Amino acid sequence: MTLKTVQSPLPGTFYRSASPGEPPFKSVGDAVAVGDTVGLIEVMKTFTPVVAEEAGRVVAFHAENEDAVMAGQPLYDIEA
Repeated sequence: MTLKTVQSPLPGTFYRSASPGEPPFKSVGDAVAVGDTVGLIEVMKTFTPVVAEEAGRVVAFHAENEDAVMAGQPLYDIEA
């Protein structure tokens, strides 16, 4: 198995769920398929989905819900 760290594609606010009170898109231990939404990054009221580029399992999150992130900052680890 290979561990890969997925980085933020742009600066903004990272959200792990679609809206407050909703369950997170993915949690640690969840399986991820190519194209699955793992989170959202909001910049000036525009939400950009963070989608999985490979299948695997989420091992850890480096950014929590509503954390400010910079482009290139680690968001989560996936074991493929």
